[in-house]
Amino acid sequence: MADFLTGTTRGGKSWTPKFVEAIDQKQCIGCGRCFKVCGRGVLNMIGLTEDGDVVDAFDDEAEKKVMTVENAANCIGCESCSKVCSKSCISHMPVAA
Repeated sequence: MADFLTGTTRGGKSWTPKFVEAIDQKQCIGCGRCFKVCGRGVLNMIGLTEDGDVVDAFDDEAEKKVMTVENAANCIGCESCSKVCSKSCISHMPVAA
């Protein structure tokens, strides 16, 4: 069994941060709530064409807008993005210590 990175809350309780792993782009509706709540620049909105090619989210060819993990290294493991996601499409994992 792996030992995970843990921290301590202000109240003295042990806490294991879970860092963003992936976004299920089939579930994502591109609402941007997760982007707005993350102050660390972890996520970004992209556009997908009908064929599934990635384009700028505001390109006329974008059939659908979805979120993507752009800077996973910036994640602090707070899981705020998941808490505001109405589609439960963001997955998190703890990191081994």
